Amino acid sequence: PPLLYLSFFPTGIPLSRTPRCTCIKISELSVNLRSLEKLEVIPASHFCPRVEIIATMKKNGEKTCLNPESKTIKNLVKAISKERSKRSP
Repeated sequence: PPLLYLSFFPTGIPLSRTPRCTCIKISELSVNLRSLEKLEVIPASHFCPRVEIIATMKKNGEKTCLNPESKTIKNLVKAISKERSKRSP
């Protein structure tokens, strides 16, 4: 089965020189798990008051910001985290 990465960024580490939210526009669309290369979860911080979830697609490397409040996305993050914890010693 394909390996899927789920990244969590610790609070307080800026992803760019200008501290701000990474996601400007949030997609309400669902993503196909088979097309997903990486899923990044960026917790809320003093730079950005909301949790951000960024999906990177395998085919073209395109990044899409997903709605962290979506039930589908919450279930996706939970499933990937559970699978990842099974693989970790």
